[in-house]
Amino acid sequence: MKYILITLFVFTYHSAFSQSDISLDYYLPKGITYNSEIPTPQSNIGYIPGKWHVTHDKLVNYMRALAKASPRITIEERGKTFEDRPIILLTITSEKNHNNLNEIKKHHYKLTEDTEKTISLEKLPTVVYQGFSIHGNEPSGSNASLLTAYYLAAAQGEEIEQLLDSVVILLDPSLNPDGLQRFAYWANTNKSKNISTDPQDREYNEVWPGGRTNHYWFDMNRDWLPVQLPESRARIKTFHEWYPNILTDHHEMGSNSTFFFQPGIQSRTHPLTPQLNQKLTKKIANYHASALDTIGSLYYTEENFDDFYYGKGSTFPDINGGIGILFEQGSSRGHAQQTDNGLLTFPFTIRNQFTTALSTLKAAKVMRTELLGYKRDFFANAKKEVSNDCYIFGNEKDAASSYHLAEILKRHKISVYRPKQDLTIERKKFKSQYSYIVPKKQRQYRLLQAMFEKRTSFKDSLFYDISAWTFPLAFNLDYADNISISEIGTEVKTLKHRSIKKTLKSNYAYLMQWHEYYSPKALYQILSKKLRAKVGMEPFSLEDNAYDYGTILIPVQNQTLNSDELHSFLQKIAIENHIDITGVSTGLTEGIDLGSNQFRAVSLPKIALITGTGITSYDSGEIWHLLDQRYDIPITKLTTESIAISDLSRYTHIVLPNSWQQSLHKREAEILKQWIQRGGTLIGYRNAAQFFKNNKLINIEFVTSENIAKNISFEQKRKFHDAQRIGGAIFEANQDRSHPINFGYHNDKISLFRNTTLFIKPNEQSYNNPIKYSKNPLLSGYISKKNLDSLSGTVPFVHTHLGKGNVILFTDNTNFRAFWYGTNKLLMNAIFFDNEM
Repeated sequence: MKYILITLFVFTYHSAFSQSDISLDYYLPKGITYNSEIPTPQSNIGYIPGKWHVTHDKLVNYMRALAKASPRITIEERGKTFEDRPIILLTITSEKNHNNLNEIKKHHYKLTEDTEKTISLEKLPTVVYQGFSIHGNEPSGSNASLLTAYYLAAAQGEEIEQLLDSVVILLDPSLNPDGLQRFAYWANTNKSKNISTDPQDREYNEVWPGGRTNHYWFDMNRDWLPVQLPESRARIKTFHEWYPNILTDHHEMGSNSTFFFQPGIQSRTHPLTPQLNQKLTKKIANYHASALDTIGSLYYTEENFDDFYYGKGSTFPDINGGIGILFEQGSSRGHAQQTDNGLLTFPFTIRNQFTTALSTLKAAKVMRTELLGYKRDFFANAKKEVSNDCYIFGNEKDAASSYHLAEILKRHKISVYRPKQDLTIERKKFKSQYSYIVPKKQRQYRLLQAMFEKRTSFKDSLFYDISAWTFPLAFNLDYADNISISEIGTEVKTLKHRSIKKTLKSNYAYLMQWHEYYSPKALYQILSKKLRAKVGMEPFSLEDNAYDYGTILIPVQNQTLNSDELHSFLQKIAIENHIDITGVSTGLTEGIDLGSNQFRAVSLPKIALITGTGITSYDSGEIWHLLDQRYDIPITKLTTESIAISDLSRYTHIVLPNSWQQSLHKREAEILKQWIQRGGTLIGYRNAAQFFKNNKLINIEFVTSENIAKNISFEQKRKFHDAQRIGGAIFEANQDRSHPINFGYHNDKISLFRNTTLFIKPNEQSYNNPIKYSKNPLLSGYISKKNLDSLSGTVPFVHTHLGKGNVILFTDNTNFRAFWYGTNKLLMNAIFFDNEM
């Protein structure tokens, strides 16, 4: 009997699954008629949703067809992705509301300033932003958007009419077009006629990097606050035009899970989020529960997920007067899988997402005045809390970094000003052309506070995402938070980079300081023109100007361009990169003269980035994006599988990002070692440290931090160990500014983002520790006391020579999520000045 049962299980487990019986009736609510003049999904894309994974092009074509056929829908294209896919948005509401849409939008915007309650809520519709599949390989959301849009366009009867009169729906069918397209290709090309439900089938195990991320492998659901990517910028612009009352964020999770909707774990809600927000979230949750009960789907709530980091789609609305709602559906990852909960089919996952999309709209209709009143009170109460002073931030030698932070603030409708004069605060200089003042007393005060605060105490020690993101620290800017309102100068209406000095022609040499953010881009352009450039190893003064460590010297003589051509070229470079390049007439200085051996030749780097199986795609994507988009430096992406068969002599530098498993082995380590000994520089991040140590590429000693659980129950075991992680916090380190890794930094301290528990002991020689964590390093975020004690005095940077080459290690991510501008230059210094260390 036992043998028969096992055989039966194996047969069932591997049996094929047929989708031939799928129909629209499986998804749509019962008892509703539909307008036959509205195209169904299958009439446009060629199949009932769920039979195949919809590609982004077909998704867009169908949405355009709906907009053409239905007076309830308008469609707009808000930009393009990195792969030139359209970023679209559907506005869906009644014809009456469409005719009055601009007025509705104006009233919603005015609600954020309506402290006197002059705007009537009686007839004002609620606004719901419905966003689907920000992770491309969580496709049930975008496939459900086909059905959601069809239902809203075609359903007939009093119920839908009342809904559309009461609600304006901003439907974003694909928050991540490039990722959705990549995953749809994978799932569809690996689908069999007789679908295998075995989770080990190739269909359910996509190749690296997978479809989760966008073109540069960013997690799009972490960019709502930093706003660094084109998809984010499009949706944030829409968000701040409307300030929606509800925003839904449709995701997927592990296949053995059921369905989750918020609220999440209450103790992990950010303190700046009003308690009423969570009460309203819970009230809306009752509508989801009722809808899922009706179709018999299992679900859970108030577990696993949280509302702390404001850079997620489900949390960002919470600091902007709305209600953010996360949906997480157990993923089929293809077309059908056997799971702990039985057979999980793609159509089933789509139906749950579609069902909760409709339950959200029902809640928005019924709770209309409650949600509108909450939004008005959110902003009115924030104004009562705020003091009448200001933040100030800047970097007296790096205007571009200050500019880019101001750019983010303006994208979030936060007003910024110039100081009316240069200021010195706590020995920090704030030059007016390099600095910005931000008054706290404005509509977005809570969001501004969330971006600028330093928080080190928490109600809970567990976080779904990072615990700190203080923006001035991320940009390595000086800042203060209690500046008098009297110091405000002119408001910055149109943000522009600072004016640069005209580059005067020289027949001797040109000098370029290394402080500005785009100095590395300028240097690469100079070197790629086959011009000679040198870096100054010591400070000096010339013609009443002080030049710091890392100043770049471009001699006029013995160049590939004559003096006129060189002047014209350098002037163009200066304008493009918002930097000053100064022509000088003499090499005689106070300090090292321009002909000194303390000016060292800099070579054009040829860079390879290791990608592929085992490598953390986020980390490698951040490096790719930094070099490709910010600095216009071409790179070659090698895979972990191709290292052993590649001609590494083509490259001067190879960057090894963090990995989530052992991605390189002894064979690759030996090949890299030989390449380094011949003169190459290998730059590793985070747990590359272990690979370097194990293969004797670098000599380091780790500080171990043993956390023994005492008086901890089995139930508390996981929470205890999770609390020992550093999910993402900010720490202070001391800098030796004379070391080439620190060229371009004007302070002797730097703020580092850290999300690893790798602690490295400092070298016995103090000059070999140019970056070292301070005695009390925590600036913002959560870290356990044991880990904090272990971190103190350790080093996040190690450099060693190996033969003719170099090995460089960073334990921390210098390129985090594209908005950690303040440490990008550490990587660039490692690339340009490695041979001078």
